[in-house]
Amino acid sequence: MSNLTVVICNYNYGEYLRCAIDSALKQTVGAPQVLVIDDGSTDDSRDIILSYGERITAIFQENGGQVAAYNRALVQVDSTYVIFLDADDLLYADAVNRVTAAFESGDYVKVQFPLDVVTHEGARTGVIVPQTMTVADCGKLLRAGWLYPSPPGSGNAYRVAALKRVFPIPVTTDNFYGADFYAIYGIALLGHVYMLDLPLGGYRVHRSAASGANGSAAGLAFANSEDPLAGARKAAFRWSMLRDVVQQRLGEALPVAFFDFSIEKAHFANLVYQAPLTRRWRWFTRESGSYFHTVLANPFWGIRKKFAVICLTALSLIPLASISDRAVRYIANPLARGGGAGKLQQDAS
Repeated sequence: MSNLTVVICNYNYGEYLRCAIDSALKQTVGAPQVLVIDDGSTDDSRDIILSYGERITAIFQENGGQVAAYNRALVQVDSTYVIFLDADDLLYADAVNRVTAAFESGDYVKVQFPLDVVTHEGARTGVIVPQTMTVADCGKLLRAGWLYPSPPGSGNAYRVAALKRVFPIPVTTDNFYGADFYAIYGIALLGHVYMLDLPLGGYRVHRSAASGANGSAAGLAFANSEDPLAGARKAAFRWSMLRDVVQQRLGEALPVAFFDFSIEKAHFANLVYQAPLTRRWRWFTRESGSYFHTVLANPFWGIRKKFAVICLTALSLIPLASISDRAVRYIANPLARGGGAGKLQQDAS
């Protein structure tokens, strides 16, 4: 058995939960410990969890949100490493072996790996997240306010001792979710991050994310749990919370302002998608400063990518709506860049 725990935090994801648990148990090398935290589910999740008997460790708690579930898990976990696998995602069979080998190759506090975007049914869309993985010094750039490119929560493995220096995170009425934000960015202040370039799991996008693939505003959405603009707004609160935690626990002062293109593009898309031409140009002439800063000054991108984003942004300003809206969707949602949106649309029909 490996010295790694796969923690699955679940709330009413019974439809996907068995797939997540099975993927953790069916590792080809280095079988991990599997801990399932059920956060007060009201569907059939409890029966599914209990059906595994002693093959997993289960904790059932009243609904308190993802932050509370992460806090509870880290009290329980006694392994050296941990992966927090979302209950609607899955790991590939060699994930634990590759992650453990990466940790043991150096002094790393986090190992991250890309995820294949998969449909509701589990079919690969051909899209991988994140699109950018190359990062030189995550901690140094984070101290300058840049949120480094990271996979969604399931694509990250952590050194437990380091993560416990950041957690527990305060649970408040405004801070139920987004626990992976604190883990992903807090951990980078404590050591080096290792980046694997091979997808080791699947990030599942639900049917609802496909409902606007052919042109409605929903076609801008990619994440499952919250729409892009809501996520952008919550990121500011989470950054403020992280600053407080880092100041109290680590004695460091993070900058008040932070930079992240994914947040800026959410604001951009919300303002210009399907908007009148005058509104789009008003954004460009008066409101686009922070957007273009996260493009031109982006320390994670090369010249070619910056040029491509600038060109696509320019297309969003032309009078022909069919072209401008398509450009916005292409920027905002990775699934609009290939066959992924079509596969999701078929899944939803």
